[in-house]
Amino acid sequence: MSMMQRTFSVSILAVSSVCANVTLAQDISPAKSAADVPMTSQQELIDFFFAAARTGNEDVINEFLKHGFPVDVRNASGFTPLMMATYYGHQGIVSSLLAHGADRCARDSKGNTALMGALFKMEFSIARQLRKVDCDAAAGQRRQKTAAEFAQVIGQEKQLQQIVASLEKDSAKDRK
Repeated sequence: MSMMQRTFSVSILAVSSVCANVTLAQDISPAKSAADVPMTSQQELIDFFFAAARTGNEDVINEFLKHGFPVDVRNASGFTPLMMATYYGHQGIVSSLLAHGADRCARDSKGNTALMGALFKMEFSIARQLRKVDCDAAAGQRRQKTAAEFAQVIGQEKQLQQIVASLEKDSAKDRK
């Protein structure tokens, strides 16, 4: 990304943040609940954050995260930025989001996790990174697919088994 593009992106982010904060500050009063606050400025920031995750704009993502933007915010489909970055293969953004505490186990409105998106898109290096935490313990209780069941449905069970075996091998080395 050129310096001019970076400066432009950061400028938009700064102006959007200021406008959103001023708008929210004007709209919130002790007599109003959070549900009464107009969501337009806040929704614009969320949309901008998701666009950066989708297109791979690490500078914008990192600027948002640096200022405390909620890492697990959801869009209308129930996706998180981690799911979006995973689906579009942006490993740098996945790493940044995970470093800021993104929930690897979050499920979208259809019950899919970021790991499932990585397997579907054959982003195996991202899948390996996401599989470091097993998110399937509660899946059966909620009648949701596990990563293994999902991998079987899409024909990626061998890849998932290789990822799990590799992580177990690395874990055994670390214990020695």
